[in-house]
Amino acid sequence: MLLVRDPARAPELPGATTAKGSFTDFDAVREALDGVPTVLMVSASESRDRVDQHRAFVDAAAAAGVGHLVYTSFAGAGPEATFTLARDHWATEEHIRASGMGFTFLRDNLYADFMPALVGDDDVMRGPAGDGRVAAVAQDDIADAAAAVLTEPKAHVGCTYELTGPEAFTLHEAAALLSEATGRTISYYPETVEEAYRSRASYGAPDWQVDAWVSTYTAIANGELAEVNDAVPVLTGHPATSLADLLRSGAVQG
Repeated sequence: MLLVRDPARAPELPGATTAKGSFTDFDAVREALDGVPTVLMVSASESRDRVDQHRAFVDAAAAAGVGHLVYTSFAGAGPEATFTLARDHWATEEHIRASGMGFTFLRDNLYADFMPALVGDDDVMRGPAGDGRVAAVAQDDIADAAAAVLTEPKAHVGCTYELTGPEAFTLHEAAALLSEATGRTISYYPETVEEAYRSRASYGAPDWQVDAWVSTYTAIANGELAEVNDAVPVLTGHPATSLADLLRSGAVQG
């Protein structure tokens, strides 16, 4: 069963059926998940009311009798996390714990696939990450880890997995790898926090979103995304993908 907001965008998978429902459509979610023992809950897109959306979905899943919820969270999720959206993930985790359902939390580090998007039109990465390191993880590795959990869900009830790449790198090092992959000269400029807010003001984004953008970098600076662990190879049976290998594979474009 694929529960999606837009069935026209749902992938065609052998033997899969599709139902339409948003995170907050309690009746649609409950009906679609009735009798489904294990559910993969992919977190909602970033928004001011993201936690409310998540709570509504969790409540509907519990009402449908779901026994095990696998949730895509974020590395270091906690009430005092520097990255503001990691606090939202923590609030969601707490609501899932309180629901009475079994759970597995897949706490993804920053996506390695997203690194090229941090580069500006002038080939400079800017942000207040200092010399901090990030153990960014490839999205395909996250998908493989989720598939492993869903294949044998009982073995993972109550577990929290921090999904990382095989190494933690600075943004200076990321810029060097991107330069090698693209043939361009890409550099990293470590902004101050004040510079970061000023440079992003022109986008006209709401305060909560700018806070999230900036705190992505300050979380790196504070060392909160630097820990490397073996969850990906343990779950998937293959090594975690490095940023260098990801770029060489052509899976992401610089």
